[in-house]
Amino acid sequence: MLESTKFIISKLSRDRTSLVGAFLLIALVLIAIFAPVLAPYPEDVTEFHPPERLFGPSMLHFFGTDRMGSDIFSRMLFGARITIAIAVIAVGVSVLVGVPIGLIAGYNRSWISDGLMRISDIFLAVPQIILAIAIAQTLGPSIENVILALSATYWPFWARLVYAETRSALTETYVEASIALGASPFRVMVFHVLPNISSSIIVRTTIGMGGTILTAAALGFLGLGPPAPSPEWGRTIAESREFLPEAWWYATAPGVAIFLVVMGFNLFGDGLRDILDPRTRRSNDG
Repeated sequence: MLESTKFIISKLSRDRTSLVGAFLLIALVLIAIFAPVLAPYPEDVTEFHPPERLFGPSMLHFFGTDRMGSDIFSRMLFGARITIAIAVIAVGVSVLVGVPIGLIAGYNRSWISDGLMRISDIFLAVPQIILAIAIAQTLGPSIENVILALSATYWPFWARLVYAETRSALTETYVEASIALGASPFRVMVFHVLPNISSSIIVRTTIGMGGTILTAAALGFLGLGPPAPSPEWGRTIAESREFLPEAWWYATAPGVAIFLVVMGFNLFGDGLRDILDPRTRRSNDG
């Protein structure tokens, strides 16, 4: 395990795009952790100052102020906490649901497999953003409901991936030998198949984080995310529409933040894919 970790770090350190992605993600985590310390006006996350509304960027307000006079820079820092919470929990739940379903469906060649995959096909038949909007609209605006909507629409992607990888792994010699020696289905799936397909799951999870953040921002933009005065980035962009183009800084700050975070996850995920996927690595080397 230690040697594989060193190998991954060594490979990532030679890839400039992966380093950029890793730097952006580390910065996001640090900002979220130290938001109360970094924010010049931490109280502005929930308090309003109407006399200072729509001030442009300055030394007092780096990113300007919003429609209620709150410091946008401070709100962006605290908004990073919401972004991380939504992405980590939603993707985590999707992995916990999708991976076991994919394993079971891939291992069992019966009606169980067909039934589980047909259920995932039903979810995949509807565009993800449309289904997420429908669920969030039904449940109402809140962080919890956004996470639930995203989890309900994301798990089929992991189920389908693990299903295909499991079917492929079952033809490998080490799996056939384990079955011939009398290993139980649970042991074969958990101790033989899962470790050998984990690289694909890790890569899909990393890249999926970026998509989750983008979809969560879209829900916030439509008013289906955390309610006001939440500093969620998508909601902030929605609030800025009526003040464009005069108050250009209002939408620019959260828009750039979303762009950088999504790009960070995508760049880092691409680097992991090149390292962990032998087929990709061979094609690149060739």
